[in-house]
Amino acid sequence: MKLIRFGAVGQEKTGVLIGDKRYDTSGFGQDYNEQFFENGGLEKLAAYIKENEGKLTEVADNERWGSAVARPSKIICIGLNYAKHAAETGAQIPKEPIVFFKATTALCGPFDNVIIPKGSVKTDWEVELAVVIGKKASYVEEDEALDYVAGYALLNDYSEREFQIERGGQWVKGKGCDTFAPLGPYVATKDEIADPNNLHLWLDVNGKRLQDSSTSDFIFNVQQLVSYLSQFMTLLPGDVISTGTPAGVGLGMNPEPWYLKPGDTVELGIEGLGSSRQTAVSYGKN
Repeated sequence: MKLIRFGAVGQEKTGVLIGDKRYDTSGFGQDYNEQFFENGGLEKLAAYIKENEGKLTEVADNERWGSAVARPSKIICIGLNYAKHAAETGAQIPKEPIVFFKATTALCGPFDNVIIPKGSVKTDWEVELAVVIGKKASYVEEDEALDYVAGYALLNDYSEREFQIERGGQWVKGKGCDTFAPLGPYVATKDEIADPNNLHLWLDVNGKRLQDSSTSDFIFNVQQLVSYLSQFMTLLPGDVISTGTPAGVGLGMNPEPWYLKPGDTVELGIEGLGSSRQTAVSYGKN
């Protein structure tokens, strides 16, 4: 299945993508949140769709795409998880995953504008594979890690590099700004993705291809990340793990870095997980 959410901000309804058409599943009566994943929601939703085959209402083309999952308990991110990206930033290959968080208020729809924060001059892009947790995970072994995954989605881990690197403290200051985590267009359940560790992913800015890689360049793969994170915190159903970005970010550009300006467009995608598009706007102009 491919899970979608649609509608105005704060009033999103649930749906599914079948072929290239969106269908309303709000009659199912539950948002795609922690309780949904924890209580067998995927299986119940599949049964609901089968029972209502041919009866589901198609979603209008002009309806906004919302974040593919409701606000999770946490968005956990991994830094420097592609070998070539570590090289372009001049960083050493990490011996253990670098972990930080994005504010859950950064979550937004896949085609929403990205807001350049107040005072920002270094807003950057990062195409990433997101993992959605399907059941409570604590001290999980690697060989069992995928049993705890509900599905996968596309995420753009927007980053304000001055806030992140030059303002002291943790990376989260440059990662948690509003609209800095567009998720979707959909969550594909794990049966839809044969190998999450071998997916093509790409990102364009103003039509220019800047990121073009594969999750096969992971330093730590999906199984390793789920297991590793579960050693330090309980992963709850609906939690999102963003697995890091490949080479080609603005910070790593030669001969000098360059960053988003109002009016720039960012398009990105992952094999099997669709594509998204954001337009950069100044704070207060959205």
